[in-house]
Amino acid sequence: MAQRAVWLISHEPGTPLGGTVRFSRGWQEYLGYQLFTIDCRRYPTVEKRAKVFNGTSYVPIPEDGPFLKSLLFELRLLDEDRDFMESRDSCSRINKTSVYGLKVGGEELWPVVAFLKNGIVYACVPLVEQTLSPRPALISISAISQGFELLFGIQDFLYSSQKIDTELNTKLSQLPDLLLQACPFGTLLDANLQNSLDSISFASVTHPQKQPAWKAGAYKGKPQVSISITEKVKSMQYDKQDIADTWQVVGTVTCKCDLEGIMPNVTISLSLPTNGSPLQDILVHPCVTSLDSAILTSSSIDAMDDSAFSGPYKFPFTPPLESFNLCYYTSQVPVPPILGFYQMKEEEVQLKITVNLKLHESVKNNFEFCEAHIPFYNRGPITHVEYKVSFGQLEVFREKSLLIWIIGQKFPKSMEISLSGTVTFGAKSHEKQPFDHICIGGTAYLKLHFRILDYTLTGCYADQHSVQVFASGKPKISTHRKLISSDYYIWNSKAPAPVTYGSLLL
Repeated sequence: MAQRAVWLISHEPGTPLGGTVRFSRGWQEYLGYQLFTIDCRRYPTVEKRAKVFNGTSYVPIPEDGPFLKSLLFELRLLDEDRDFMESRDSCSRINKTSVYGLKVGGEELWPVVAFLKNGIVYACVPLVEQTLSPRPALISISAISQGFELLFGIQDFLYSSQKIDTELNTKLSQLPDLLLQACPFGTLLDANLQNSLDSISFASVTHPQKQPAWKAGAYKGKPQVSISITEKVKSMQYDKQDIADTWQVVGTVTCKCDLEGIMPNVTISLSLPTNGSPLQDILVHPCVTSLDSAILTSSSIDAMDDSAFSGPYKFPFTPPLESFNLCYYTSQVPVPPILGFYQMKEEEVQLKITVNLKLHESVKNNFEFCEAHIPFYNRGPITHVEYKVSFGQLEVFREKSLLIWIIGQKFPKSMEISLSGTVTFGAKSHEKQPFDHICIGGTAYLKLHFRILDYTLTGCYADQHSVQVFASGKPKISTHRKLISSDYYIWNSKAPAPVTYGSLLL
């Protein structure tokens, strides 16, 4: 797993190129030394490997200028290229992964990981250790997840305590030296760049045991291990016979291990109940030392069958000092937690709405909160609402043209609730009223927001008694679980709606 190049680009609307390259790094070899350079194409060690692996499908890293223009165009950040363009904005090019293909010099550079945060575009080109034709599945390219972790680590380092531009410039000047240690020759060792900075600052400190390059210092105090499993459920529901509803669970296991010693070892096992949904598309932190092959080969692309690996999922690792994401996973649960329909139709000057929501019997009926947001785009402020609600209460935000149905912490015993009513709007104000390019006419949605503590939709849990810790002292072990809604939409079944085919991707 390695990266061919990394860029930090300051997004500057109104400038000729739309941005400035603040930092550019390629990994190259010169007389056995690793050097920093803006031109990433001069005999880089990773480029040599890319040529071998990619063969005839190899595309070289372009210079900063052409790369910058092509990337900002793909991200719709160029002032002159915001209009619809078939080659970039068609339905067949909908991007959900922040992984792009850039047209440079008549060729396509792929994959390019890129995202915009705090006015800076973070980008890198992961090494694909196989031919690019035909294009391999993203899940099979381990360097992509490493690229995301590297970029997120840089982002955390730049903005962890930054308050003024001088601090940001100071940290940018430190990046070359930090990446020499944290990501030598494009291979990520530690995404926490602060560790590398501390290691450089205190290089004179000696330790009786050899200190790994990715881990600066050692913990002193009461031993404890904290494990948190967070599942986010996405859904697109239409209540139409010709359009299939879609849903998917994306899980994250976060750990914080406060253990004494330079290299303590920990093994955490994730388990499922008898009727639990198998975990798939599992991506692990670089500190994990080994994995069962069945964990690596479980993919949502393959059709589900009775032979799917259902655990236990064991992760042996040597933890870093800070809190970290041990692994990510997806799962194809059989049903969404809340199934419903939303109907909206215009009658003279009013909108008539009907909503029905049903909590599945297998889901824990104990919410931290549960709300249904019903926005009305491209209309004036709400002037009058008449409604009937079977459960909970309705709040009206007139100027925002928004209804919020506060369901509360539990569904009734019937597990089914409904809302119906009429909404009247005043004159439209372009300056204040919410506008949306998709929700035009009858195209509208209801969005659910909820959180359930001590529960996961897959049933995944970490058994405290199965956690193995090889370090001095007996640690206190705590585990937490929660289910959170994410992009949980129910579309108006009386009008056209954007359609998502297949499973929702990471």
